[in-house]
Amino acid sequence: MRLHSSLIALAAAVAGVALAVSATAQPKSLTLGTASLGGTYFIYGGVVAQLLTEKGGINTSTQQTQGPNQNIILVEDKKIELGMTTMGIALQARNGAEWTQGKKYTSFRALFPMYDTPFHFITTDKSGITKVADLNGKAVGVGPKAGTPGTYFPLMFEALGLKVTVRNGSANDMASQLGDGLIHSFAFAAGLPIAAYSEIEASRPVKYFTFTDAEIKTMQAKMPELSASMIPKGTYKTLTEDHKTVGLYNFAIAHQEMAEDVAYKVVKTVLENNDAMVKGHAAAKETILANWKANTFLPFHPGAARYLKEKGIEVPANLR
Repeated sequence: MRLHSSLIALAAAVAGVALAVSATAQPKSLTLGTASLGGTYFIYGGVVAQLLTEKGGINTSTQQTQGPNQNIILVEDKKIELGMTTMGIALQARNGAEWTQGKKYTSFRALFPMYDTPFHFITTDKSGITKVADLNGKAVGVGPKAGTPGTYFPLMFEALGLKVTVRNGSANDMASQLGDGLIHSFAFAAGLPIAAYSEIEASRPVKYFTFTDAEIKTMQAKMPELSASMIPKGTYKTLTEDHKTVGLYNFAIAHQEMAEDVAYKVVKTVLENNDAMVKGHAAAKETILANWKANTFLPFHPGAARYLKEKGIEVPANLR
């Protein structure tokens, strides 16, 4: 009788552990950190959340943030489960940059590739600006301070020896300020096309301009994480030629302690429903398995590595 009671108690304990593990592996909900209104993260994040809810069976909501910098901090602090970041910001976070005050964030992990983020410039016809060098002495809006453009454009201007007054705010706010003449140019970085740029273009004559080859070479010498990128002609109605620029790839992230099964399900759901993703935002055409290679330093979450292995991809040791 005593042995029987002990076995019942042991079975109950094992069942309790199993239930706890199951509860951890199948959360009731997830929160995905996005960015400001008018940017690609805000729209793309909504598409991901809807897909995970409807196709993945995990109720997912979005939380508006200042962008990749804040997303990393929130994921690291376990205040949100999912985030999105550019790889340049991720590298800064792991190494400890000025915006981290030297703190190194090392607990976030890569989930799936999103899309390239090319650096853009737009101005109004009346500004008289035709090239990046013309921004010297001018006021330029660069989006939220904690976003990729808010972090990188000041570094770019410094590398190019330009004295620029930087203004921060949401993408929509920057668009309004440009229209009102409060800033001379709106410089941004996001997946193509940028909704705020399209809205500016629809309301007034605009001009797009980009970096010269020499400027790109100078910036990459200072910031080697910047890769060659392109804004194809036709991306916007009045963009009549390809614009060579630099960019940073985006990845979805999660805390290393997220249950492996959950991370696996997130990656599988997103990468195997690309048609639905593209319907939500054109930038998602780059959210494909082959672009896992755009990650060269950030360890993949074990759940993501498991999915990649199933697809015949051996993740390098430094990314595991």
